[in-house]
Amino acid sequence: ALAPPQPGSEGRRFRSLRRHHSMFLLRTGALAAVVLGLSFSPSTNAIAPLRATLAPASALSAAPLAPLRGGASMKRALSHENLSNEVQGDNDTLEQRIYAKDEENEHRSLWHDLPLFEVDIKTDKPTGFVNFVCEIPKFTRKKFEIATKEPMNPIKQDEKKGQLRTFKKGDIYFNYGCFPRTWEDPDFVHPDVGVGGDNDPLDVCEIGLRQIQTCQVRPVKVLGVLCMIDEGEADWKVIAIDKEDPWAAILNDIDDVQRLLPGTLETVREWFRTYKVPDGKPENTFALGEKFMDRAFTLSVMHETHRAWARLVKGTIEKQEEDAKDSKDQKPASKKFTMKRNLSVPAMDAMKQVEGSLLEDEARLTEAMNKAAIG
Repeated sequence: ALAPPQPGSEGRRFRSLRRHHSMFLLRTGALAAVVLGLSFSPSTNAIAPLRATLAPASALSAAPLAPLRGGASMKRALSHENLSNEVQGDNDTLEQRIYAKDEENEHRSLWHDLPLFEVDIKTDKPTGFVNFVCEIPKFTRKKFEIATKEPMNPIKQDEKKGQLRTFKKGDIYFNYGCFPRTWEDPDFVHPDVGVGGDNDPLDVCEIGLRQIQTCQVRPVKVLGVLCMIDEGEADWKVIAIDKEDPWAAILNDIDDVQRLLPGTLETVREWFRTYKVPDGKPENTFALGEKFMDRAFTLSVMHETHRAWARLVKGTIEKQEEDAKDSKDQKPASKKFTMKRNLSVPAMDAMKQVEGSLLEDEARLTEAMNKAAIG
């Protein structure tokens, strides 16, 4: 079994760990246990089954199509500990949707309702870790994504010209998803990049050992970020690791990943460079000299995308209120404010909760940025 790293360990132990991590990248030997849903237990030095927060989508029977509930009022902050999911529609169909549900069996948006920062449900206090929404589990190739244009923002398999999309390049090597309450604004041009955002939540690559399931939420530690340029748009890829991963204790910044897990970042970058080539498209390019930026820089990107999400939500709500006053038909704001973006945002009566948690997320981000700047 792969032993967890200990702070200050040197020499043979780190060389052994690096060899094990290379085996992980090749999906061989002992780490097959991770792919099967097993985890390492530091206290017993043994492999044991993971306690899954959510049942994997493949293990859930498709529920009959049901009316959506929830979204109007939220009594408490959502957490990975009080979420479950519900599958509507059959596997491998254009109609299938995976919805998040809270402990009161109400549907919730993993984009808008889930806080950016993890909250301890026992104390209602932030833990300092960030909520990661997994869309595509590692070692799979179906292109699942949050449906940003649909009410309650379920997860669905992407489609093009009526066909479900998969990665023709093959299985992805890391857990892939996004951060809630972030948005890459097409109208915001980052001064170091020169192009606008891609109109989606901020993407995340989780590099830990565990396979995380579609629609599962896990608290992660932020390590760095890569900026891919995809068809003329900035498409940031945050590098993070599950807070319970054996490596999480000693990976604190992007340089730690490069030093202790050599080859990991290059694997991520080359995946994104070439994954569209089998579709007949050119290789993707990267800004910032193809460099993975550090944690402090990453937090600034998160800060901007979080504020952009707030502007999107607030602007839509304000426009709804204007339309309610000025139009007898009371047309929804999405007909005007978000037509070019065509996104689904919270209803007007959910805005009070959004504003309150926005202030909390903003405070946590500012605190994290200050700590990162100090080092």
